[in-house]
Amino acid sequence: QVQLVESGGGLVQAGGSLRLSCTVSGRTLSMYAVGWFRQAPGKDRELVAALSWRGADTTYTDSVKGRFTISRDNAKNTFYLQMNTLKPEDTAVYSCAAGVDVSDRVMIRQEEYRYWGQGTQVTVSS
Repeated sequence: QVQLVESGGGLVQAGGSLRLSCTVSGRTLSMYAVGWFRQAPGKDRELVAALSWRGADTTYTDSVKGRFTISRDNAKNTFYLQMNTLKPEDTAVYSCAAGVDVSDRVMIRQEEYRYWGQGTQVTVSS
């Protein structure tokens, strides 16, 4: 069974950086389009960043553009979310997700992602 596990969350001061990692087991990561989502208390879960299967397409929510970067290392079965210049409003539970799409496009709808990690807490203090 395919399983995704996030790591790298924690507490950081505003302006700091964190790198989240998502390791995939059960199948090679090269098969999947990937994404990162977050959910803050009292808010809906939102797409933060997505990367297509072959890497030809990426997308970011407007609030993180220029600060966050999604990347993948298929040899390590791991993909990443580098988060720089963190703000208190970035505080949320971050989840990684993966799904199969034979076209090299990002997947933006939550229902397109079949596999999900358990979530990791990111807290940004003022």
